[in-house]
Amino acid sequence: MSDTQLLGPLPGGMATGPRYRTSSRWAVSAAFYANGFVVGHWAPKIPVLAERLAISESVLGALVIMFGLGALVALLTGAVLTTRYGSASVVRWTSYMLAPGLLFISLSPNLFATALSMLWLGVFMGAMDGAMNANAVSVEKARGTAIMSSCHGFWSLGGLTGAPLGGWMLARYGELGHSLGVLVLTGILVIVAQFYYMDDRKLLAVDNGGDSDRAKSGRLVAMIPTGIGIYMLGLCAFLSFVPEGAILDWSALYLAKDHAAPVAVAGYAFAAFSATMALMRFFGDALRNRLGDGKTFFISALVASAGFAVAGLAPGLPMVIAGFLVCGLGLANMVPIIFSAGGRFPGVEPAIGIGVVTAFGYSGALTAPAVLGFIAEHTGLGTIFAGFSAVLVLTALLSLSLRALRP
Repeated sequence: MSDTQLLGPLPGGMATGPRYRTSSRWAVSAAFYANGFVVGHWAPKIPVLAERLAISESVLGALVIMFGLGALVALLTGAVLTTRYGSASVVRWTSYMLAPGLLFISLSPNLFATALSMLWLGVFMGAMDGAMNANAVSVEKARGTAIMSSCHGFWSLGGLTGAPLGGWMLARYGELGHSLGVLVLTGILVIVAQFYYMDDRKLLAVDNGGDSDRAKSGRLVAMIPTGIGIYMLGLCAFLSFVPEGAILDWSALYLAKDHAAPVAVAGYAFAAFSATMALMRFFGDALRNRLGDGKTFFISALVASAGFAVAGLAPGLPMVIAGFLVCGLGLANMVPIIFSAGGRFPGVEPAIGIGVVTAFGYSGALTAPAVLGFIAEHTGLGTIFAGFSAVLVLTALLSLSLRALRP
């Protein structure tokens, strides 16, 4: 099945000129980059914040949960707003609100104010995430080709550039100077991009048949319990996010504890994973256009499964790192494919579909670290990573039962 057939024709009433489609494609890519850029700058800020507030790891963990809960609530709330007002408008305003998020955290004088600032960051990060994915689906429909994988590649690139730059800025300019710098850099990017987002309000009007706002809201409420298939797609998102989060949270400790890796080498597993994931996402759209989403997802899950088997069972450090590298190749395009499928799920509003699958995915990323840590105390991290090999085989098989992901 070609990707043009998969995405379907664009309903009438929307601008579809080549220049408009190209500028919209780069605008939504800039939104993904900006979102990932802020996340990347948050990572090196964590120890600085913990030292300034003199808080323990458990308290810091509670703050991170505050961020995650804000993101989860905002995903579904933002989906309703996106369905009513269009994704371009929601991306535009949430990006404005996200840009000063780290500055608010830096200016927070106590734990309570920091918790509120973390909630702010999570709310607008999550709302922007859902809206920009919905906008990417609209651009895909207008172009007739896949772009979601490379959009997520730009998100990964934002994180990869933001984290080292953030560490350098913190060391040179301090916490406040760093946050002001992030505000300026992110602000410039989102202000320029705001003029070029694809306005999909006409697409929504065609899809909704001219419904009133009240009728539209009623349709959204009715859609959530009846679209059972979208929840199965959400389960695929959950099973794709959890292995990715496990590498982020536990790979360095696994190398240090189980393979006696020095501190300087312990981060190589995540570095290899991140680099191959970012790179593969930029090739993902070509694969999707050639093979279709279903085959690409199925093959990707099996490749990731092989990577986890090597990472969890290999006796030597080089092979373990190579295993995580293969994990990045496999996991790279699974989440973008699911988001794209959620945005075009039959009978479900695009923004709601994306909101549901993203909420499932974020739930996995939010709950997995604590659960995996408890299990690892009894089984070891190697067993955890090897176990994900079986999980991903099951995910590949589950995808065969979903029409949205059928090869």
